[in-house]
Amino acid sequence: MKTTHFIYSLTLAAVGLLASCKQDYLNITPTDRILGDAVLGDSALFQNYVINRYLSIKLQDKEGEGTNPGFGRGFEYGLWSSVTDESIYNNDDNTWVIQQGQIAPENTGIAGTIWGRSYRSIRECNYALNNIDSVEMSVALRKKLTAELRFIRAFRYHDLIRNYGGVVMMGDKEYQLTDNLTDPALFKRATLKESMDYAVSELAAAAADLPLTNDDSWKLGRATKGAALALKARLQLYAASPLYNVGTWQAAADAAKAVMDMSQYTLAADYSQLFIKPDNNEIIFGRRYAVGARHVCLEISNGPNGYNGWAGNTPLQNLVDAYEMKNGKQITDPSSGYNAQNPYANRDARFYATILYNGASYRGSTIQTFSPGGKDGKDGPSNWNSTKTGYYLRKFMDDNNPIDNPWNVAGLQPWIYIRYAEILLNYAEAQNEAAGPDANVYAAINQIRQRSSVQQPALTPGLSKDQMRTAIQHERQIELAFEEHRFYDVRRWKTAIVTENVPAYGVDVTVSGGVYTYTRKVALKDRLFAEKNYWLPIPRADILASNGQLEQNKGY
Repeated sequence: MKTTHFIYSLTLAAVGLLASCKQDYLNITPTDRILGDAVLGDSALFQNYVINRYLSIKLQDKEGEGTNPGFGRGFEYGLWSSVTDESIYNNDDNTWVIQQGQIAPENTGIAGTIWGRSYRSIRECNYALNNIDSVEMSVALRKKLTAELRFIRAFRYHDLIRNYGGVVMMGDKEYQLTDNLTDPALFKRATLKESMDYAVSELAAAAADLPLTNDDSWKLGRATKGAALALKARLQLYAASPLYNVGTWQAAADAAKAVMDMSQYTLAADYSQLFIKPDNNEIIFGRRYAVGARHVCLEISNGPNGYNGWAGNTPLQNLVDAYEMKNGKQITDPSSGYNAQNPYANRDARFYATILYNGASYRGSTIQTFSPGGKDGKDGPSNWNSTKTGYYLRKFMDDNNPIDNPWNVAGLQPWIYIRYAEILLNYAEAQNEAAGPDANVYAAINQIRQRSSVQQPALTPGLSKDQMRTAIQHERQIELAFEEHRFYDVRRWKTAIVTENVPAYGVDVTVSGGVYTYTRKVALKDRLFAEKNYWLPIPRADILASNGQLEQNKGY
């Protein structure tokens, strides 16, 4: 009661003080933000405004740790891989609802922020585009910033299209509270073809005026001509794919080839180090981080419990089984040399760069997921943080970062939005569909397989078109694991109804008398994918805000 009285007394005193003064204390200039007029009155501030559009706002708990989210999902506690057959998030965190087919407009899990975040960013880009002509700057800079804004806006549409299909097209309109926000035109969804054609045309226009390379005046992390053409090529690959069917394979092949013909990008020699440092020539477009502006500290959030880690995104047996033997044969091939009691020997080098498994060397020790007694399994310390799948994530981990108390030094790995290997894969897929498995298709895939740190055998000559399609889809699964492609690939191929209904498998490892036994298990029960899940549901709040005028995706 005394506390309540004290606060109430302070409130009365404050009211009395305000009432006794003629000065209007409510008419103040905020000091924690820059007002619009100031941004438009200073070209340096305006350019900073544009650069900040690569980021958006945090809309959900447990996202945007360290810095605000960018495009897609990126480095968060629950990676996008954990709503696919690549991994599960060990402690759920709103991922299991998607894995188990329970996603709904009012229960969207970690997928619930894409719609709102994208449209907010589009509006912010439109504000800048509508006002850039009033900002004093050189003609050359104005062209580049305009192109950059169109690229960012197109990337937001890319995020919307690949998750929802046909979307509401805003054009250059920057809606205000004074506008008629109940106008049905505001909620009309364009067709999938209209949406795709718009984003592709915007990226083509952006590419024409963006710089060819990054330099001191256009830092790494800002879009270049190659970034715009590469994103355009990805969208055109999507457009030609069975789920979309609004483009042609030839157009997709030509778009990817245009990036290749720039001769600006190469494959990095070391596959594992590619994901640690931002300054390599394979990255076409990526997000950079810095001390004080980091992402989730990956090593502790995904590390084994025996190292004081929290497990996080634990790889599934579904993915582990997809890695070939070093001789290029699938483990299901009786002549491959695969041994179920020594399952991790002689596998594709990318397996060792991606997955931590029982017996793997890690940080001066050895991973022990076995029972009884394994330090990185259920018998280890903090066993609530032990893996449910029998595996831990290796990809992205920087061994120079501490696992304990990493907060001021870790979280600096780049998130790669687009890299050259994807372009080669995009080209191979589109060219195979357009012309069959010609020498160009083989060359593109074999470049990736024969990266100096990988050295998988070249693909078998004489494959049919269907066999090559299977090989390319497999190569994407391996090469691009955990990079936010699998979710969209199995959907656009319309194979998700199969791959996402396979149980989420893991492995139990037991040891007796020095002999290890590996037993497949279901790591997450009730995995389910329905036909409607090829697209995400638009959040219920957005449907209600439109007074029911915004059309929901079919089945939701």
